Amino acid sequence: MRGLAQAVAAAAPERIGAVTAVRGLALEVAGLPCAVGDHIDIASDTVAPTRAEVVASARGTLTCMPFGPLAGLRVGQPVRAVRAGAGVPTGAGLLGRVLDGLGRPIDGRGPLVAGRVPADDRAPSPMERARIDTPLATGVRALDTLVTLGRGQRIGLFAGSGVGKSSLLSMVARGTEAEISVIALVGERGREVREFLEDDLGPEGMARSVVVVATSDEPALMRLRAAETATSVAESFRAAGAHALLMMDSLTRVAMAQREIGLSAGEPPATRGYPPSAFALLARLLERAGTARTGSVTGIYTVLVDGDDHNEPVADAARSILDGHVVLDRKLAVMGHYPPIDVLGSISRVATKVNPPARTAAATALRRVLAARRSAQDLIDVGAYTRGANPLVDAALDHSDQIEAFLTQRLEDQTPAELAWATLTDLSTTLGGLR
Repeated sequence: MRGLAQAVAAAAPERIGAVTAVRGLALEVAGLPCAVGDHIDIASDTVAPTRAEVVASARGTLTCMPFGPLAGLRVGQPVRAVRAGAGVPTGAGLLGRVLDGLGRPIDGRGPLVAGRVPADDRAPSPMERARIDTPLATGVRALDTLVTLGRGQRIGLFAGSGVGKSSLLSMVARGTEAEISVIALVGERGREVREFLEDDLGPEGMARSVVVVATSDEPALMRLRAAETATSVAESFRAAGAHALLMMDSLTRVAMAQREIGLSAGEPPATRGYPPSAFALLARLLERAGTARTGSVTGIYTVLVDGDDHNEPVADAARSILDGHVVLDRKLAVMGHYPPIDVLGSISRVATKVNPPARTAAATALRRVLAARRSAQDLIDVGAYTRGANPLVDAALDHSDQIEAFLTQRLEDQTPAELAWATLTDLSTTLGGLR
């Protein structure tokens, strides 16, 4: 009976649709009974078929977004429904490889030797998540001590353009103790991809990394799929019991890609032109990272704040979902303070859960000194501060060179977490915070 059913299905006539409109970034198709998420092929007499995905469905009409350019598409071209694909690649064969948004290799090193898993977009059940109780070292002193990450945490790097988000990611990729790094470069300049891989990441970081790339010139659907493919790859390593680090640059460009898709599908614009689906996407994508019964995915997402406004819609929505945020300050970058982390404006919501009380006290002592100096900075700048008025400010002024040396770090340097904590403890004792 099963063979008969297969034979009947094979003998059934193929249903062919047609393009009815090509408008903006999307096209409309009629005559196919497809659902949202299905793939279609648009036939052409001269070139290979153009693959597209159904993003919206109305009575008798499908709205589709292509994975390639719209050039050459016209009304009346025949359209066929196709299988959505075989999921995303996974396994140790991915290490050191560079993939596109659909999981296909683009590094010229031949086909992938890897298994495949379904592109599952469901987050683990809240009751199946293990608690975060283990710190994750990054090799960056300011992060490991003052904004400590936990294994399975999700944190954002918030900054304007050109402040140093990608450079900080490269420092983490080389210095982290995570077993595997999955890096998604979404909406990046094409020029910067090889620079990041060869200069910032380097052979050492690349050897234990999987890189997924969708540059800024690629269609919105490819940029969105790059973020989802990278997340699925990290999830597959977590399912195998590994502790993976997922780094996405940038989350804002993922939201922008969803904005293009949503508006093209007819969604009404809401806050600053973002449709509701963009904010729903952020929650769904970010919740997929984290811990599970075994293994973990620690997520680090860069957020490109519009006009250095840290309360713009995407930044505000991401901050409410993430387990912490790291603020990069343009003023510090201009002064040559790298990495330009504003430690007083940054917070890790799991730091007290992964650090023992003694380390928490050392971090708090330095924060108190930095906060005291910031509150008195105007008086210091005009020469109106009187020494002895505040012991914490005096300590900050007396030991400013030591504080600066601790908070700054060269791009190629990595500091072991134990050494970073020992240095911070000594510095906090010197400042008088641990007496």
